[in-house]
Amino acid sequence: MKRKVLCVLISISVLSAFGCGKVPQLKNGEEVAASIDDYQISANDLYEELKTKGGASVLTDMIDEYIANKEVETTDEITETAEAKLEQVKAQYEQYNMDFKDVLAQAGYEDEDALLEDLILDEKKTQVVDNYIAENIKDDEIEKYYDENITGEITARHILIKPETDDEMSDEEIADAEEEALNEAKELIEKLNDGEDFEELAKEYSDDEGTASEGGLFSNFTKEDVVSEFWNASVELEDGEYTKSPVKSEYGYHIILKVSQKEKPELEDVKDTVIDGIVEEKKSEDANIQTTAWAEIRENYNLEINDSYLEKGYKKLIEIDESTDTTSTQ
Repeated sequence: MKRKVLCVLISISVLSAFGCGKVPQLKNGEEVAASIDDYQISANDLYEELKTKGGASVLTDMIDEYIANKEVETTDEITETAEAKLEQVKAQYEQYNMDFKDVLAQAGYEDEDALLEDLILDEKKTQVVDNYIAENIKDDEIEKYYDENITGEITARHILIKPETDDEMSDEEIADAEEEALNEAKELIEKLNDGEDFEELAKEYSDDEGTASEGGLFSNFTKEDVVSEFWNASVELEDGEYTKSPVKSEYGYHIILKVSQKEKPELEDVKDTVIDGIVEEKKSEDANIQTTAWAEIRENYNLEINDSYLEKGYKKLIEIDESTDTTSTQ
């Protein structure tokens, strides 16, 4: 949403509803938004022009902002998440020696705080959709996800071998580094096969700085805590068994030794986790779910669009067929 366009629309709404001091008016009573020589642009003229240039999108953003602020409190967690995203965005531009102030200005933001406000709003909008999806999950979906995806927490040890690559390397050089890391991981498995101690090998060779000093120990993790490749390999192992082939993930090559696995928790103890998992699953499987969810959320708030042009534009945004019965009073 263009912040300046939003401000203009808000200003028009306020002027139309209440008047504003010494704002000049045309003979028919319309407020003059701008003038040049003897040419005057009324608030209505401006409104008619703006609504044809993304007006439905701006209107929808304003509605969603109202709903998000009504339903979701701006918590410290939301703010911290938005701040982290701001720093990520900033770092991406600065790594290419781009002045972030110029980037913000080109995007229509006065400063970083203005962008942060939008990032916070995005987090709140995401929460609104997630809550709505969660509220509409059926009991049989919860049972199915629980049966298929929830297991007891696993404790394991692992050795990570990272390929030594950087952005300046050619594809051939990256492939060579990958092969070198794979071969090193295979050699470590051979050492384990020969009876060498897993903990000592992890301390000496693992590239995982968080666990290497502890002999590769990673305690009480669940499916949500690790990449899928690591989890799938860990689940398949028996207690005391290690992977006989390196497990590749985005981080490199893992050798995993399963230490233990707890009993599967009761559904009521992990229900929130199950629901969160289903929400993420639905969002990944249905690219249109957020559009559909927002359309239904707005309907629940008794949305009425009284301008036929904006109503038509809104229908296009949410991909509603023209035959769908909606309310229009124009």
